[in-house]
Amino acid sequence: MELIDLVTFSAVARNGGITRAAEELKTVQSNVTQRVKALEAEIGTALFERHSRGMTLTGAGRRLFPYAQRMAALAREATLAAQDDGEPKGPLAIGSMETTAAVRLPTLFAEFHRRFPKVTLTLTTATTGDLIAGVLNATLDGAFVAAPIEHADLVATVAFHEELVLVTPKRFTSLAGLRAGTPESGPTALVFRSGCTYRQRLEQLFTDFGWPSAARFELGTLDGMVGCVAAGMGVSVLPRAVVERSEQRKDVSLHTIDAPWSQVDTLFIQRLSAHQYSALEGFTSCLTGADRVIAA
Repeated sequence: MELIDLVTFSAVARNGGITRAAEELKTVQSNVTQRVKALEAEIGTALFERHSRGMTLTGAGRRLFPYAQRMAALAREATLAAQDDGEPKGPLAIGSMETTAAVRLPTLFAEFHRRFPKVTLTLTTATTGDLIAGVLNATLDGAFVAAPIEHADLVATVAFHEELVLVTPKRFTSLAGLRAGTPESGPTALVFRSGCTYRQRLEQLFTDFGWPSAARFELGTLDGMVGCVAAGMGVSVLPRAVVERSEQRKDVSLHTIDAPWSQVDTLFIQRLSAHQYSALEGFTSCLTGADRVIAA
């Protein structure tokens, strides 16, 4: 079983198709197709179901996937460890919630690039759940996620403190006005996809308000979220610092919410067993600077 076949299989599984996997691997689609077919022939069973929307894992593929992820990650880590001569350089894969990436990371990344220009930094945005999975399977070297996180294989450092607020259309100047001016089922909850901590906080808040069955509408971007609130489509829970810096701040109202839903720490997580190579150590040295842990 060739390692390159397993790496290719993992890329197709993560991306749901040949085209995006080829882009990730920086190769042509025919190479990806050939590698997948070779692996299926060696194992003796189909690993993917092909359909018009892409490719999904078969039962055999789902069973193979975590092993392939671990083997690919171990090979990458071994290469980086062997190449690590103490000077930060080479690839560094960081993940982040979109809200954190939009507001908190530009200054941090600029400082890191200034100090360690030989490191090739890549950023992936996703929900907390997906980011944790990425760190655990070593497709990410570290990630910014929402607390709390309790996992024996992860180590977490508090990076930022966030105050969460309820974001509503401009016409609602108070929570009392919102509750009086919406149907008994409540307003539409504008949320990121399942696995997002802010979505969980909004759903808990809606339960407290007596709106557990309110409609949900999933959005994929921060700008889209604030824009839909401004247009009167629904409400959301987001960090105050994020909305305050949005170009659409004047078109929405922010409402303070009570503890425990209003406070959340953003953590930087790493695998406990991972080799602490120089690029990652350089990044954490920027993160833990005295001016880096800031209030919202």
